[in-house]
Amino acid sequence: MKRILAIALVVLCAGTAMSQQVASRAKALRMLNFSRPEYQIKDIKVYTDTMTVYSLAEYIIYPFGQWSSVEQYITDNQLSWYRDIGYKKYYDSMEVSVNRMRRTDDSYIDLYYSIWTKKVELLGGYITDKDVQLVNGLHVGMSKDDVFKVFFKKYPKSYTSDVTVLKVISGAGEVAEIYTFRGQKLRHIKIETSYKYY
Repeated sequence: MKRILAIALVVLCAGTAMSQQVASRAKALRMLNFSRPEYQIKDIKVYTDTMTVYSLAEYIIYPFGQWSSVEQYITDNQLSWYRDIGYKKYYDSMEVSVNRMRRTDDSYIDLYYSIWTKKVELLGGYITDKDVQLVNGLHVGMSKDDVFKVFFKKYPKSYTSDVTVLKVISGAGEVAEIYTFRGQKLRHIKIETSYKYY
């Protein structure tokens, strides 16, 4: 009898997990239909409290815009930054100059000038300052609904009610923007890159 109960419990748990996966995938496919064309969203995955969006848009690589020098970025965004310059290893044989731009609340972005792209490239960042704004208008303190409206034309509110983390990842996976919510407000933005100094 115990053996039958154990088997029934395993089957029930497996069935529940599979139904949750199906529901998450159905939700993701429906959200895909609501995506804005300018972000070229190709896939969406929902797992517990995290929604991951895969985008082919160039914006994901350059969320602060495209600049030909770090000085141009500093001048054009009209914010006061503290600038630390350091060096990082490049293929273990040479070093490149990396600029850490910091705000008084310790928000930062790491930038370097690439001789291949002739642009300032982003290596990473962590933003908690409401004054730092991305090119598409996103900034800390926005409502969750307003953040999702940047990427989606419309959507059922129930689809995002449990989402506390929105990850927007470039098509090749080299850049990820991670938006973390507390309640109904955007608490911070984190930017991670998997490429280094090329």
